Amino acid sequence: SRGLGDVYKRQRETSRFGQEVLNVLETMGKPSIASINGFALGGGCEVAMACTIRYAADTARFGQPEINLGIIPGYGGTQRLARLVGLGRSLEINLTGEMIQAEEAWRLGLVNKVFPADRLMEEVKMLAYKLAKKSAPAMELILRAANRGIGGSLDAGLELEAELFGICMTSEDRREGVSAVIEKREAKFKDC
Repeated sequence: SRGLGDVYKRQRETSRFGQEVLNVLETMGKPSIASINGFALGGGCEVAMACTIRYAADTARFGQPEINLGIIPGYGGTQRLARLVGLGRSLEINLTGEMIQAEEAWRLGLVNKVFPADRLMEEVKMLAYKLAKKSAPAMELILRAANRGIGGSLDAGLELEAELFGICMTSEDRREGVSAVIEKREAKFKDC
């Protein structure tokens, strides 16, 4: 039993460490893009779910097969999956351990878009370039509002959004963005 206690402690610490790493990915204040071209199973699926945006090849497969090993997801798979696809579908995926195809992952909301495998990286790069031109402070505040607000009440989320909106309205990027629209030109944000 001492040996089992040691296993429990080590594995709990391993799980918490993995969760902390993925929490950093999810909340770092900059968008991250998962490009899934193959199998995103178990920990790989959990990494993808921690990303801001998930693009997949039409040949990609997703799942949380841990139950087939007699274990549960340990890096957020029981929590992030439910937030992305709803509790019922999340439970089905986690309890059966079955893989789902990319189109089904898209229908469920697990991935944002699906592309032919030979176009996936081109599409991911185009998205990255598009995001790189946006206001970095505004993106950080959007991510903060969404990530912090999702776990609480609507009223608390709206209060946070109003606070962050006020902060944003005082920024140089806001002035540049409004000027660019008025002058019919592309904005050149300072903090990109």
